[in-house]
Amino acid sequence: MDKPILKDTLKLFDCFDSVKSRSMFGGFGIFSGETMFALVVKNKLHLRANAKNIEQFKKADLTPYVYEKRGFPVVTKHFAIPDTWWNTPEMIIEHARGSLDGANNDKETKSKVGPSRIKDLPNLRLANERMLKKVGIDTVDKLVEVGAIDAYKALLDTHDNNLNIELLWALEGAISGRHWSVISETRRGELLGLLP
Repeated sequence: MDKPILKDTLKLFDCFDSVKSRSMFGGFGIFSGETMFALVVKNKLHLRANAKNIEQFKKADLTPYVYEKRGFPVVTKHFAIPDTWWNTPEMIIEHARGSLDGANNDKETKSKVGPSRIKDLPNLRLANERMLKKVGIDTVDKLVEVGAIDAYKALLDTHDNNLNIELLWALEGAISGRHWSVISETRRGELLGLLP
């Protein structure tokens, strides 16, 4: 379905480093290295919006790609370019360069900020996030503030003291950004000494 437009897009974006495509969102994500900056879907090229170009895209009446996930619409950051833009490939490249720069900046900012959800911390999963939420620990900041030992104690209360001790190591590792298995024996001893 999207093969001709995909071929034209990859050829046009050959001026960027390591351009490739991957199947996603029902179409093909266009990447430079590991950064996705465009999308080919439903026979249209969509460029990624960011803080710098979103107003330009809206003024030009570009519309974002929307797909369904579990019956709900998901609005992406990728805006369909009009067919007339293909008459001026330089313009597409200029806008694509802005999309790529924005995507790279967003990626860098995200890596500095760190995970926004508990489940995205090292050692933890969605089930752990749900358990913690039930005891009032619903953000990464709150978990850091409470600390591993108090979070574990709160979970013990709701689970009738029936929790694996490895969850304590997992919480400690999550807060310090390490895998639980590298928590030293000394630190494990300190944590155990704080338990009731």
